Amino acid sequence: MTRATGSTTRAEVVQRLGERWLRELAGPAGGSFVCSPAGLWLALAVVAAGARGETAEELRAVLGVAERQAADAVTAGVRELAATDALGVATRVWSRVPVHREYREALADIGFGPMDAAGVDAWVREATGGLIERLPLQISDEMLLVLVNVLALKARWEVPFERADTRDLPFTDAAGVSRPVPTMHGRPAPWDAWTVRGTHVVELRCRAERPGAAPARVRLVLGEPGAGAADVLPAAWAPAEARASLEADALSIAVPRFTLRTNVQVTRHLPALGVRIATGADADFSGLSPERLRISQVVQEAVVKVAEEGVQAAAVTVLAAPGSAAPAPPRRFLHLAFDRPFGIVVLDGSGEVPLFTGWQEDAPVAG
Repeated sequence: MTRATGSTTRAEVVQRLGERWLRELAGPAGGSFVCSPAGLWLALAVVAAGARGETAEELRAVLGVAERQAADAVTAGVRELAATDALGVATRVWSRVPVHREYREALADIGFGPMDAAGVDAWVREATGGLIERLPLQISDEMLLVLVNVLALKARWEVPFERADTRDLPFTDAAGVSRPVPTMHGRPAPWDAWTVRGTHVVELRCRAERPGAAPARVRLVLGEPGAGAADVLPAAWAPAEARASLEADALSIAVPRFTLRTNVQVTRHLPALGVRIATGADADFSGLSPERLRISQVVQEAVVKVAEEGVQAAAVTVLAAPGSAAPAPPRRFLHLAFDRPFGIVVLDGSGEVPLFTGWQEDAPVAG
C-alpha cells in the first residue's frame, strides 16, 4: 500500500491505525493477541466509500480517505496487496437492503450478494484455506448488511528450520512462569537483523513462488525485558533511518513453534481509534444504501501459525450494520381500497402478453 492519500501514503495511514489499535489491544489487561491492521483498514475503508457528511469526515481522519476517494484507495490497495506472493485478499458484502449501483460500481473488486449466513461461512472457510472455519459473529435478523474482509497467507521459508533441531526449551511468560515449549533453531544472515531503540528485529525470508512476485516479509521483534506490545511491535515497520546494525558477524535464533489465534471485539476500540459518529444514531451512509445504516459491530478473528517449513496466517474482519436508531423521515403512504368496480389483467411471463383481462363491476361473489 504505497500510493499517496494526500501527503501521506496508505502504508503510513495503516501503520498509524495499527499503532493506535495496539495501544488498545495491549491495555492494562494485557494478554496474547493477533490482529490485522490492514484488514481493519480495508474493511472500514469499504464502508467509508459510502459515508457522507460528518461521518465521512470522521472516517477520513482515521483512514486518510472517504467517499469516492476511499473506493479508489480500496481498489488500488487490494491490487497492490495481491501482488504479494502467497497472499490472498478478498472482500464481500451481504445485505438485506438495496445497495446503490454507483457504490457497487466504484468498488469493482468487491463482491455483493443477498444475506446468506451459511454462504458467508462457506466463503470464509474457502477464502482462508480452512484456517478460519466460520464468520466470527452470529448473523442476526437485525443485521441489514454485513461486510467481510479476508487476508490469507501461506508462505514457505527460503531456508526452512531443521525439524531435527527442534526441541523443548523453557519459555517464561509475562508473569514470570516458565514451561517447556517446542523451539526451532536457525541461523539467519546478520544483515537480516537490526535494532530499533533497543528492540531486536529479525527478518525470516520467505520463498517467492510466483515469478516476479515479492514474497511476504516476516519479522520477529524482541524488546527489552518488561517492554509491552505497543512499544515493541511498531519496530517491525520502523524506517531504515531508525535502524541500527547488529554488532555481530553471525546470528542464531531460537523460535517457538506456535499457533496464535484471537477473536477481537473491535467495536469497543473504535472510539479510541476516532470512530464515533459512524456507530451512532446520526451515522450517514447514504452513499451506500437508501436505508439508514450505522456500524454496530466490528469483529476480527486472526490466526498465525509458525512452523519449521513456513508461516500461515489469516484474518477475517467483519462489519455489521443494522438499521440506524435515528428516527426515519416520515414516509408517504397510499391506501387503495378495491371497494368499487375494478379490473384485473393476467399477463405472461414476459409481462407483455395479456393472458386474461377482467373487470369486476358488481358485487363480487365468494366462491
